[in-house]
Amino acid sequence: MSMPDTLSAPILFAGTTALRRRLSQTAAALAAGLPLYWVLGPQPLGPLAWCAPLPVLWLALRSSRRDAAWMTFLATVLGLSSNFSYFRLLMPLPAVLAVITVKALLWLLVVLATRRLVLRYRASWTVLAYPVLWVAIDTLMAALLPDGNWGSLAYSQADNVAILQVAALAGVPGLLFLLCLAPSALALLLAGGRAYAPAAGATLLLLAAAFGGGAWRVQGAPAASGPLAGLVAIDDFIGPATPPARAQAVWDQYARHVVQLAGQGARLVLLPEKIAVLAPAQADAVRQRFQALARGTGAWITLGIGVQDAAGRRNLAWLFAPDGAAPVSYQKHHLAPPERDFLAGSAYAVQPVAGQAMGLAICKDMHFAPLGQAYGAAGVQAMLVPAWDFQLDGWMGARMTVVRGVENGYAVLRAAREGVLTVSDAYGRVLAERASSAMPGSTLLAPLPAHSPVATWAGWLGPLFGWLCVALGVMLLCAGRRAMPSA
Repeated sequence: MSMPDTLSAPILFAGTTALRRRLSQTAAALAAGLPLYWVLGPQPLGPLAWCAPLPVLWLALRSSRRDAAWMTFLATVLGLSSNFSYFRLLMPLPAVLAVITVKALLWLLVVLATRRLVLRYRASWTVLAYPVLWVAIDTLMAALLPDGNWGSLAYSQADNVAILQVAALAGVPGLLFLLCLAPSALALLLAGGRAYAPAAGATLLLLAAAFGGGAWRVQGAPAASGPLAGLVAIDDFIGPATPPARAQAVWDQYARHVVQLAGQGARLVLLPEKIAVLAPAQADAVRQRFQALARGTGAWITLGIGVQDAAGRRNLAWLFAPDGAAPVSYQKHHLAPPERDFLAGSAYAVQPVAGQAMGLAICKDMHFAPLGQAYGAAGVQAMLVPAWDFQLDGWMGARMTVVRGVENGYAVLRAAREGVLTVSDAYGRVLAERASSAMPGSTLLAPLPAHSPVATWAGWLGPLFGWLCVALGVMLLCAGRRAMPSA
């Protein structure tokens, strides 16, 4: 006799008429997709992420394979639709639909593979299938896609400072593993009963250790007591169609903000990304103005600017010293979808600023763990990150950058147009935050953390764990394709 095709027979919706059964299944799938809607978008509800996948997993374990497939796909399409408005800012409608479909198919792959492994082996270790497969996919996306693992469910925990400390140990792979392990254990326990109690108990102990250890780590973190830093963002972009008088008004407003913040004690002022894209002669005039401004105020100034010459367009960050010397220049490595025609940089920039070693990066650069790790290995104490978000992804852009700081033990200053001004420390605590705005713009003044770089293991353990999950994921997918044993 063959083993039943669900974890708990009879099938959940048996006993009703075919039409009523289908309507009940559809309602259940839509209900299962609602929690995902609130965690798969650009501003997820962090606490809900711990249990949002549970209804989908439970339905899959209690239904036939065919029903599990279409219900999972329907639920995840609903959940992923929370990104629709954001994706439409970046790509045409056919591409939006294609991206959502591909992401839903990835969910389908993970859920059906998990279901098959659980039903085939009916063992406590299968609780690992769901988290291992998701970490494997997340690792491959981070390594292979031009947008990396943007929107990874792990980033939903960026405001949960205690559990965020896992990122200092094993990076995003470790954090994502824990986040997926919880709903996996709950689903097996609810659908399979006491046989999976040991797995649920082990999961509970692991989560308690992670939360407790993280809380203990943060409790001993020093307070921010370093020099003051100022952040500025004016949402207005100086483009080719901007009237010269308006462009001049924006530049003048930035200069006024720098003078004002320096007068309030700021040793460093950070401006946003790509305030304008200029020809070399125009860019040189901006350079001279801010060199003089840094010399006159005695403050370090970082600003983002685009320069277009015969070779192409480059997205740069300039760091001006108080002595009026030529600025340190950094060229953006990872380009956002609207600027894929820009030239990508490859060099890093580390500079002593206000008594601390500081690194330069631009917006999307900080979405990639290897770049963050390179600066961590260089011993930087803080990152200066001019940025430009798309309004809807302001929280996600800021928090992904916060996670890079936790992984590598440094503070992060991020000034984003159409986003958020943020100062965070090496433990992921957001020390100061304010939304950007149009003219006359927004400013933020906050003390910098004064401690040395904080030791972490994420630089080597995170990639190791991620690629180990890739190898294990391949093995699990191969094992799951073997025929179901007979009882």
